[in-house]
This record gives sequence, C-alpha cells and structure tokens, in this order.
Amino acid sequence: MSDDSIPGADGPDLTAANVLDVDDDRYAAGSVALVTGAASGIGRATAVALAVNGCTVAATDVDADGLAGTVDRAAELDADGTVHPIEGDLTDDGDIEDVVDTAAEYGDLRFLANVAGLQHVAPIEEFPAEQYDLMQEVMLRAPTLLSKHAVPHIREAGGGAVGNMASVHGHYTTSDKVAYNVCKFGVRGLTQSLAAEGDGTVRAFSVSTGYVSTPLVTAQIPDTAEQRGLTEQEVVEDVMLGQSRTERMMSPVEVANLFVFGFSRHAKHLNGGDLLFDGGMTNTYE
Repeated sequence: MSDDSIPGADGPDLTAANVLDVDDDRYAAGSVALVTGAASGIGRATAVALAVNGCTVAATDVDADGLAGTVDRAAELDADGTVHPIEGDLTDDGDIEDVVDTAAEYGDLRFLANVAGLQHVAPIEEFPAEQYDLMQEVMLRAPTLLSKHAVPHIREAGGGAVGNMASVHGHYTTSDKVAYNVCKFGVRGLTQSLAAEGDGTVRAFSVSTGYVSTPLVTAQIPDTAEQRGLTEQEVVEDVMLGQSRTERMMSPVEVANLFVFGFSRHAKHLNGGDLLFDGGMTNTYE
C-alpha cells in the first residue's frame, strides 16, 4: 500500500508554504541543527523545515541515497539554510560520535532532533529478541549517546535544545508493538532527564503524534492486518484512525513544524514537556 492510497493520508505536502516560518535570530547559518533519520519521512521534513528557516542542517542516516534526496528537496524549496548529509549508523558508537563532531564543524551546534525510528509488529511471545535489541539501539540508546556528545556543544554555543520524537505510544500502548512501546516511553524519560540536567541552558522536549503518513507507517499496515485478521483498509480506518477525532493522519511537515516551534525562542518554557498532537486519541473516548 503506497502513501497515496492510505485513507486519511491527504495532509499538506512538504512545501515552503507549509513550513512554519519562525522569526528567531538563532535560526541562521551559524546555528547547526543535527537531525537523525533524515533520509525520509519526518526526519527529512524536519531537516528541510529547519533549513527553510535558515539553519545549517547536519542530516544523518544510513541511507545515502535518501539523504541526497533530502538535500535536493531543500534546494527545490530554495531554503535559506544548507543541508549537509552525514552518512552514519546509529548502532555504531564510533559513528554516533563522528556524526556529532562533524555536525559541530559546520557552526554552533544548537539543536538536536532525534527522529530516526524502526517498527516491528508481532505479539510478545513471537517478538524476535534481535529486533527488540536493534530498536532499542536505534530509538533509545542512540538518542542518549547523541545527547551525551551534543550537550557540551550546545552549552558552548550559548544554549539550545534537544527534541526527541516520541509517540502516542509513549502515553499508552497498543498490542503487538512491545519494542516500540518501551522505546517511546523511554524517550520521554530521556527527555525529562535532559531537562533536569540542562541548567536552563539546554532545554529538552518530546513530540508525540498519532499515525503519520510515512514509509514507516505504510510498511506496518500489512503485518498489522495479518496479526489482527483485518483488511489493510480496516487497519487504517479502525486501528490507526479509529480513536482519533481528526479523520486523517498527520503529514511529515506538520510534525516537522512542531520541532521548528520547539527549538525556537517561542518555546522557552517547553522544558521536559511533551507536545501531544494525537488528534484526540488518548484524551477522549466514545
């Protein structure tokens, strides 16, 4: 099932007109934003949105071709900022340190957006331990290590923020996604830990959304359908959007705009908090 065929996946596209435009002196070429998972989906949109706002963006991923597409997309939008691709493996501690060091060479490293993610759908008694470990490495251990290496640079730059991609599944859980659920609860704990140690210089926040029309979501639809005995259409309409009061998925640029806001001067009191944009999934009921 392609993104184009997903019911409710008709949100705004990644265009300059749809990027949140923020007046912030730190959104300039001298400020570097490091974005993980930047080859596609939310990571690509976040990298491009920050570049459109004038930042120098260090975009990292294991997918070199995808990163090249992100660079091209920023150029197509005539972004004021520049996107620098950095190929790196978030399961490799050496790569993680090198990615941060390289990002810091482009200017003052002020912002870190931990976006990279994986998904696997299976009941706990069938969940592969190696897949659990991989998801923990990419979505929880790597953000912790990236923060460890980035925070000194952010302090040296005079302040900034770490933004972490959490999820509605960091608030409540669904079946057959034990690794994802555990990671996203952990990401919120990481966010609050960073805020506790930030001394007012380094802020931290998380972003929690419902389902977003990305390749990660598209890929899990067939597995979810098989696990629950549903059609793919039923998975989207009943499982993904069934509890939401907003009858379409978010699009990547809408999530990227939350990072643009969260890193900005307008979010000075967003520290340890979570931006819950879930369309009403968790806090309403019928």
